[in-house]
Parts: sequence; structure tokens; C-alpha cells
Amino acid sequence: MITIEMAIVMLIVGLLMLIVLPNLSNAREDANTRQAGAMVSVVQTQVDLFVDHETAQGNTMPTVTYKMLEDKGYLTKTQVKRAAEVGIKINEKNVVEKS
Repeated sequence: MITIEMAIVMLIVGLLMLIVLPNLSNAREDANTRQAGAMVSVVQTQVDLFVDHETAQGNTMPTVTYKMLEDKGYLTKTQVKRAAEVGIKINEKNVVEKS
């Protein structure tokens, strides 16, 4: 009797795992995609702020780099590292996400 009950419990647990695990995987992928999109927005905003500030100071900014943004405190090292991991590039003053 106990072994049949245990087999039924194991069957139910197995079925629940088959249902739940793929959803967790999809949720992680979705979260990573959303985070990458948010990171693009953050980097573009910081580039725009940097360019606006430098232009107001009378400096011309032909190209913005991550080093410039990090040195001036617009992005942290962690943000620069994450942007590189996601594949976000700065093309002059525009942010481009690697597809």
C-alpha cells in the first residue's frame, strides 16, 4: 500500500516538474531580454546627458566611448561590463544593441 502511494506521489511530482521547469527557463530568458533592453535605454540616456553636458561646456564630442562615460561617472564599471556582455555598442553618439 505504501509503495503504491509513493509511486503516485512521485508521478504527480514528476508531472509538476515537467510543467514548471520549462516555464522557469522561459521566464529567465524573458527577464534577460527585458534587462538588455533596459540597459540600452540606460546607456543611451547617459550618452545623451554626457553629450549635453560637454556641449554646454563648449566641448565638441565626435565620438563617445564607455571609458569617457565611466571616467566622468555617467556609468559604473558594473554597468559597462554588463553592456559589453549584452553586446551594446556606442556608434558615435547613438547606442546600438548587437542582434
